[in-house]
Amino acid sequence: METEGRRREVVVSSLQFACSDDISTNVAAAERLVREAHAKGANIILIQELFEGYYFCQAQREDFFKRAKPYKNHPTIARMQKLAKELGVVIPVSFFEEANTAHYNSIAIIDADGTDLGIYRKSHIPDGPGYQEKFYFNPGDTGFKVFQTKFAKIGVAICWDQWFPEAARAMVLQGAEILFYPTAIGSEPQDQGLDSRDHWRRVMQGHAGANVVPLVASNRIGKEIIETEHGPSQITFYGTSFIAGPTGEIVAEADDKSEAVLVAQFDLDMIKSKRQSWGVFRDRRPELYKVLLTMDGNL
Repeated sequence: METEGRRREVVVSSLQFACSDDISTNVAAAERLVREAHAKGANIILIQELFEGYYFCQAQREDFFKRAKPYKNHPTIARMQKLAKELGVVIPVSFFEEANTAHYNSIAIIDADGTDLGIYRKSHIPDGPGYQEKFYFNPGDTGFKVFQTKFAKIGVAICWDQWFPEAARAMVLQGAEILFYPTAIGSEPQDQGLDSRDHWRRVMQGHAGANVVPLVASNRIGKEIIETEHGPSQITFYGTSFIAGPTGEIVAEADDKSEAVLVAQFDLDMIKSKRQSWGVFRDRRPELYKVLLTMDGNL
Protein backbone atom coordinates (compact mmCIF):
# COMPACT_ATOMS: atom_id res chain seq x y z
CA MET A 1 0.00 0.00 0.00
CA GLU A 2 1.15 3.55 -0.70
CA THR A 3 1.93 5.41 2.51
CA GLU A 4 3.29 8.95 2.82
CA GLY A 5 7.01 8.87 3.56
CA ARG A 6 7.31 5.16 2.78
CA ARG A 7 8.23 3.21 -0.32
CA ARG A 8 5.45 1.37 -2.14
CA GLU A 9 6.77 -2.17 -2.10
CA VAL A 10 5.07 -5.36 -3.26
CA VAL A 11 6.06 -9.00 -2.99
CA VAL A 12 5.03 -11.17 -5.94
CA SER A 13 5.05 -14.95 -6.18
CA SER A 14 5.00 -17.57 -8.95
CA LEU A 15 3.80 -21.10 -8.18
CA GLN A 16 4.87 -24.26 -10.02
CA PHE A 17 3.52 -27.77 -9.54
CA ALA A 18 2.53 -30.97 -11.37
CA CYS A 19 -1.17 -31.45 -12.06
CA SER A 20 -3.17 -34.63 -11.75
CA ASP A 21 -6.44 -34.92 -13.66
CA ASP A 22 -8.52 -34.54 -10.49
CA ILE A 23 -9.92 -31.07 -9.78
CA SER A 24 -10.05 -31.36 -5.99
CA THR A 25 -6.45 -32.60 -5.78
CA ASN A 26 -5.14 -29.77 -7.95
CA VAL A 27 -7.13 -27.03 -6.25
CA ALA A 28 -5.92 -28.30 -2.87
CA ALA A 29 -2.32 -28.23 -4.15
CA ALA A 30 -2.80 -24.67 -5.40
CA GLU A 31 -4.22 -23.59 -2.05
CA ARG A 32 -1.35 -25.23 -0.17
CA LEU A 33 1.20 -23.36 -2.28
CA VAL A 34 -0.71 -20.07 -2.03
CA ARG A 35 -0.50 -20.41 1.74
CA GLU A 36 3.22 -21.14 1.48
CA ALA A 37 3.72 -18.06 -0.68
CA HIS A 38 1.77 -15.96 1.81
CA ALA A 39 3.99 -17.27 4.60
CA LYS A 40 6.96 -15.99 2.58
CA GLY A 41 5.40 -12.53 2.47
CA ALA A 42 3.76 -12.62 -0.96
CA ASN A 43 1.04 -10.07 -1.79
CA ILE A 44 0.18 -11.18 -5.36
CA ILE A 45 0.37 -14.90 -6.13
CA LEU A 46 0.23 -16.40 -9.64
CA ILE A 47 -1.04 -19.95 -10.22
CA GLN A 48 -0.29 -21.67 -13.53
CA GLU A 49 -2.68 -21.86 -16.49
CA LEU A 50 -5.70 -24.24 -16.36
CA PHE A 51 -4.47 -25.76 -13.10
CA GLU A 52 -7.71 -27.64 -12.35
CA GLY A 53 -6.60 -30.62 -14.46
CA TYR A 54 -4.39 -31.97 -17.18
CA TYR A 55 -3.67 -29.72 -20.14
CA PHE A 56 -6.37 -31.36 -22.23
CA CYS A 57 -5.64 -29.53 -25.49
CA GLN A 58 -3.31 -32.31 -26.65
CA ALA A 59 -6.45 -33.90 -28.13
CA GLN A 60 -9.56 -32.74 -29.96
CA ARG A 61 -12.24 -34.49 -27.94
CA GLU A 62 -15.89 -33.53 -27.65
CA ASP A 63 -16.13 -34.89 -24.11
CA PHE A 64 -13.50 -32.43 -22.88
CA PHE A 65 -15.97 -29.55 -23.31
CA LYS A 66 -17.55 -30.90 -20.12
CA ARG A 67 -14.55 -29.45 -18.28
CA ALA A 68 -15.81 -25.92 -18.94
CA LYS A 69 -17.93 -24.08 -16.38
CA PRO A 70 -19.66 -20.69 -16.38
CA TYR A 71 -17.80 -17.78 -14.83
CA LYS A 72 -20.67 -16.94 -12.48
CA ASN A 73 -20.62 -19.10 -9.34
CA HIS A 74 -17.54 -21.01 -10.52
CA PRO A 75 -16.57 -23.25 -7.56
CA THR A 76 -12.80 -22.83 -7.87
CA ILE A 77 -13.05 -19.07 -8.20
CA ALA A 78 -15.31 -18.98 -5.14
CA ARG A 79 -12.82 -21.05 -3.15
CA MET A 80 -9.97 -18.76 -4.17
CA GLN A 81 -12.04 -15.71 -3.22
CA LYS A 82 -12.40 -17.12 0.28
CA LEU A 83 -8.68 -17.89 0.44
CA ALA A 84 -7.67 -14.44 -0.87
CA LYS A 85 -9.84 -12.75 1.74
CA GLU A 86 -8.50 -14.93 4.55
CA LEU A 87 -4.85 -14.27 3.66
CA GLY A 88 -5.18 -10.74 2.30
CA VAL A 89 -3.55 -11.62 -1.03
CA VAL A 90 -4.33 -11.12 -4.71
CA ILE A 91 -4.86 -14.31 -6.76
CA PRO A 92 -5.40 -14.51 -10.55
CA VAL A 93 -7.44 -17.71 -11.17
CA SER A 94 -7.22 -19.46 -14.55
CA PHE A 95 -10.22 -21.50 -15.74
CA PHE A 96 -11.97 -22.99 -18.78
CA GLU A 97 -15.01 -20.77 -19.24
CA GLU A 98 -18.36 -21.69 -20.78
CA ALA A 99 -20.35 -18.62 -21.86
CA ASN A 100 -23.57 -19.83 -23.50
CA THR A 101 -22.37 -21.26 -26.83
CA ALA A 102 -18.86 -19.76 -26.53
CA HIS A 103 -15.84 -21.11 -24.66
CA TYR A 104 -12.82 -19.17 -23.46
CA ASN A 105 -9.47 -19.68 -21.77
CA SER A 106 -10.08 -17.12 -19.04
CA ILE A 107 -8.65 -15.74 -15.83
CA ALA A 108 -10.47 -14.07 -12.94
CA ILE A 109 -8.58 -11.54 -10.84
CA ILE A 110 -9.35 -11.84 -7.12
CA ASP A 111 -8.39 -8.88 -4.94
CA ALA A 112 -7.02 -9.10 -1.41
CA ASP A 113 -10.47 -8.68 0.16
CA GLY A 114 -11.94 -11.50 -1.94
CA THR A 115 -13.56 -9.19 -4.48
CA ASP A 116 -13.70 -10.51 -8.04
CA LEU A 117 -12.33 -7.65 -10.16
CA GLY A 118 -13.38 -9.23 -13.47
CA ILE A 119 -11.94 -11.50 -16.13
CA TYR A 120 -9.53 -11.46 -19.02
CA ARG A 121 -10.09 -13.88 -21.91
CA LYS A 122 -7.03 -15.19 -23.75
CA SER A 123 -6.61 -13.23 -27.00
CA HIS A 124 -4.15 -15.33 -28.99
CA ILE A 125 -5.18 -18.97 -29.43
CA PRO A 126 -2.53 -21.46 -30.63
CA ASP A 127 -3.17 -24.43 -32.89
CA GLY A 128 -0.41 -26.99 -33.35
CA PRO A 129 0.49 -30.56 -32.42
CA GLY A 130 -0.13 -31.00 -28.70
CA TYR A 131 -1.50 -27.47 -28.30
CA GLN A 132 -4.79 -27.62 -30.23
CA GLU A 133 -6.53 -24.81 -28.39
CA LYS A 134 -8.55 -23.52 -31.33
CA PHE A 135 -10.77 -26.60 -31.03
CA TYR A 136 -11.87 -25.51 -27.56
CA PHE A 137 -11.44 -21.77 -27.19
CA ASN A 138 -12.93 -18.80 -28.97
CA PRO A 139 -10.53 -15.86 -29.35
CA GLY A 140 -10.91 -13.64 -26.30
CA ASP A 141 -13.15 -10.60 -26.65
CA THR A 142 -12.16 -8.60 -23.57
CA GLY A 143 -9.15 -6.87 -25.07
CA PHE A 144 -6.04 -6.39 -22.98
CA LYS A 145 -6.95 -5.21 -19.50
CA VAL A 146 -5.38 -3.97 -16.31
CA PHE A 147 -6.75 -4.44 -12.82
CA GLN A 148 -6.35 -2.11 -9.86
CA THR A 149 -5.63 -4.41 -6.93
CA LYS A 150 -4.83 -3.51 -3.35
CA PHE A 151 -1.10 -3.73 -3.95
CA ALA A 152 -0.55 -2.71 -7.58
CA LYS A 153 -2.17 -2.14 -10.95
CA ILE A 154 -1.53 -5.39 -12.79
CA GLY A 155 -1.78 -6.73 -16.32
CA VAL A 156 -2.52 -10.42 -16.81
CA ALA A 157 -2.27 -12.32 -20.09
CA ILE A 158 -2.24 -16.07 -20.75
CA CYS A 159 0.40 -18.41 -22.20
CA TRP A 160 0.45 -17.93 -26.01
CA ASP A 161 -0.21 -14.22 -25.39
CA GLN A 162 3.32 -14.12 -24.01
CA TRP A 163 4.85 -14.29 -27.51
CA PHE A 164 3.24 -11.01 -28.58
CA PRO A 165 4.99 -7.79 -27.55
CA GLU A 166 1.86 -5.84 -28.48
CA ALA A 167 -0.02 -7.42 -25.56
CA ALA A 168 2.62 -6.46 -23.00
CA ARG A 169 2.91 -2.92 -24.37
CA ALA A 170 -0.87 -2.47 -24.41
CA MET A 171 -1.16 -3.44 -20.75
CA VAL A 172 1.64 -1.16 -19.61
CA LEU A 173 0.22 1.72 -21.69
CA GLN A 174 -2.95 1.28 -19.63
CA GLY A 175 -0.95 1.61 -16.42
CA ALA A 176 0.07 -1.94 -15.54
CA GLU A 177 2.92 -1.87 -13.01
CA ILE A 178 3.57 -5.63 -13.11
CA LEU A 179 2.83 -8.22 -15.82
CA PHE A 180 1.66 -11.76 -15.05
CA TYR A 181 1.64 -14.74 -17.44
CA PRO A 182 0.17 -18.11 -16.33
CA THR A 183 1.36 -20.80 -18.74
CA ALA A 184 1.21 -24.46 -19.78
CA ILE A 185 4.15 -25.21 -22.08
CA GLY A 186 6.56 -28.11 -22.47
CA SER A 187 7.81 -30.64 -25.00
CA GLU A 188 6.46 -30.92 -28.52
CA PRO A 189 4.74 -34.26 -29.23
CA GLN A 190 5.78 -34.15 -32.89
CA ASP A 191 9.44 -33.38 -32.13
CA GLN A 192 10.88 -34.45 -28.80
CA GLY A 193 14.13 -32.71 -29.69
CA LEU A 194 12.50 -29.27 -29.76
CA ASP A 195 12.93 -27.34 -26.49
CA SER A 196 11.54 -23.82 -26.39
CA ARG A 197 12.16 -23.01 -22.72
CA ASP A 198 15.04 -20.58 -23.26
CA HIS A 199 13.22 -18.85 -26.11
CA TRP A 200 10.05 -18.67 -23.96
CA ARG A 201 11.92 -17.01 -21.11
CA ARG A 202 13.95 -14.59 -23.23
CA VAL A 203 10.85 -13.26 -24.98
CA MET A 204 9.18 -12.43 -21.66
CA GLN A 205 12.38 -10.98 -20.25
CA GLY A 206 12.26 -8.69 -23.27
CA HIS A 207 8.72 -7.62 -22.40
CA ALA A 208 9.89 -6.70 -18.90
CA GLY A 209 12.91 -4.81 -20.16
CA ALA A 210 11.15 -3.05 -23.05
CA ASN A 211 8.36 -1.82 -20.76
CA VAL A 212 10.46 -1.35 -17.59
CA VAL A 213 8.14 -3.44 -15.40
CA PRO A 214 8.57 -6.64 -13.39
CA LEU A 215 7.12 -9.79 -14.93
CA VAL A 216 5.92 -13.01 -13.29
CA ALA A 217 5.59 -16.28 -15.25
CA SER A 218 4.13 -19.52 -13.87
CA ASN A 219 4.37 -22.88 -15.67
CA ARG A 220 3.53 -26.45 -14.71
CA ILE A 221 5.82 -29.46 -14.42
CA GLY A 222 5.32 -33.19 -14.90
CA LYS A 223 4.43 -35.62 -17.66
CA GLU A 224 0.83 -35.70 -18.93
CA ILE A 225 -0.58 -38.32 -21.32
CA ILE A 226 -3.87 -37.69 -23.12
CA GLU A 227 -5.68 -40.24 -25.28
CA THR A 228 -6.34 -38.87 -28.74
CA GLU A 229 -8.02 -40.25 -31.84
CA HIS A 230 -4.52 -41.22 -33.01
CA GLY A 231 -3.42 -42.85 -29.76
CA PRO A 232 -1.72 -41.41 -26.68
CA SER A 233 -0.10 -37.96 -26.81
CA GLN A 234 2.48 -36.95 -24.22
CA ILE A 235 3.88 -33.62 -23.07
CA THR A 236 6.55 -33.17 -20.42
CA PHE A 237 6.06 -29.68 -19.05
CA TYR A 238 9.33 -27.91 -18.40
CA GLY A 239 8.50 -25.62 -15.51
CA THR A 240 11.32 -23.08 -15.27
CA SER A 241 8.86 -20.53 -13.88
CA PHE A 242 10.53 -17.21 -13.12
CA ILE A 243 10.24 -13.63 -11.96
CA ALA A 244 12.01 -10.91 -13.95
CA GLY A 245 12.87 -7.41 -12.83
CA PRO A 246 12.26 -4.18 -14.77
CA THR A 247 15.38 -4.50 -16.93
CA GLY A 248 14.51 -8.09 -17.83
CA GLU A 249 16.91 -9.56 -15.30
CA ILE A 250 15.95 -12.89 -13.69
CA VAL A 251 15.52 -12.38 -9.94
CA ALA A 252 13.96 -15.76 -9.06
CA GLU A 253 13.67 -19.00 -11.04
CA ALA A 254 12.59 -22.61 -10.69
CA ASP A 255 14.05 -25.74 -12.27
CA ASP A 256 12.27 -28.02 -14.74
CA LYS A 257 11.20 -30.78 -12.34
CA SER A 258 10.54 -29.43 -8.84
CA GLU A 259 7.50 -27.91 -7.18
CA ALA A 260 8.33 -24.30 -6.41
CA VAL A 261 7.15 -21.16 -4.69
CA LEU A 262 9.13 -18.20 -6.02
CA VAL A 263 9.01 -14.77 -4.39
CA ALA A 264 10.53 -11.38 -5.18
CA GLN A 265 10.06 -7.90 -3.79
CA PHE A 266 9.86 -4.72 -5.87
CA ASP A 267 9.71 -1.04 -5.05
CA LEU A 268 7.04 0.18 -7.46
CA ASP A 269 7.74 3.89 -6.95
CA MET A 270 11.43 3.43 -7.73
CA ILE A 271 10.55 1.41 -10.84
CA LYS A 272 8.03 4.07 -11.88
CA SER A 273 10.75 6.71 -11.73
CA LYS A 274 13.04 4.49 -13.80
CA ARG A 275 10.29 3.90 -16.37
CA GLN A 276 9.57 7.62 -16.64
CA SER A 277 13.20 8.64 -16.94
CA TRP A 278 14.24 5.91 -19.38
CA GLY A 279 12.20 7.55 -22.15
CA VAL A 280 10.75 4.53 -23.95
CA PHE A 281 7.22 5.81 -23.38
CA ARG A 282 8.07 9.48 -23.90
CA ASP A 283 9.63 8.73 -27.28
CA ARG A 284 6.95 6.43 -28.67
CA ARG A 285 5.57 7.34 -32.13
CA PRO A 286 2.13 5.71 -32.29
CA GLU A 287 1.23 7.58 -35.46
CA LEU A 288 3.95 5.56 -37.22
CA TYR A 289 2.69 2.20 -35.98
CA LYS A 290 -0.38 1.85 -38.24
CA VAL A 291 1.32 -1.05 -40.00
CA LEU A 292 0.67 -3.07 -36.84
CA LEU A 293 -3.04 -2.95 -37.69
CA THR A 294 -2.41 -4.99 -40.86
CA MET A 295 -1.74 -8.69 -41.37
CA ASP A 296 0.67 -8.34 -44.30
CA GLY A 297 2.47 -5.08 -43.52
CA ASN A 298 0.76 -3.16 -46.31
CA LEU A 299 -1.29 -0.11 -45.39
